Formats: sequence, structure tokens, C-alpha cells
Amino acid sequence: MHRQEYVHRLIEAYRKTPGTTGLAHRQERRFAEQLYEQQIPLSIVENALLLASARRLLRPDGAPPLETIRSLYYFRSVIDEVMQSTMSDDYFLYLRKKLAAIHKTQSGQ
Repeated sequence: MHRQEYVHRLIEAYRKTPGTTGLAHRQERRFAEQLYEQQIPLSIVENALLLASARRLLRPDGAPPLETIRSLYYFRSVIDEVMQSTMSDDYFLYLRKKLAAIHKTQSGQ
């Protein structure tokens, strides 16, 4: 995958991640380029976005609300965690389904 496509796809994934502002600024693009240069697979970054989002959304009832994520860099430690982990693809598939169900419930579908 070429740099431009990698950055574009990563930024789009970030913008669609629940809990973010949905905006991407120059600093997000620079960080995405750094991840490309470090040869971090896009799937790792997407799984990190998913994992962090799940952790934020699947909190106990009554937990105080969390601040909106304003930077892609927020996910740096989770990207590192996913790179070092032995979590299976099945686990990330489970998280995707779980978050889709939450989204469906919240949107009243």
C-alpha cells in the first residue's frame, strides 16, 4: 500500500472511531505518516482504534463520561499494546460485533 492510501485509510478509520471528534488535523496526518514510515500495518492501527473504543464504550453503568478524543496520538499506547499482544483476529471480530450491536441499540434500529 502506498503512503497516501495508508494515511487516507488510517485518517478515515480515526474519524469514524466512536469517542473522537470526527476531525483530523495536520498533526493526525503527520502521525499517520510516521506510522507508515515505521511500517506499522494498517490492521494493527485499526485494531488499536477498535480496542480503545471498546474499552471506552464498554464501561460500567453509571461511570462518569469520558472526554472526547481530540488526537490520533491518543491511541499510541494501544497501538504498541496491540503490536505486542497475542490477541486473535477472532477477538477483534467479537469487538466489532459488540460495538455494532451497541451502535444499533443507541441509534434505535
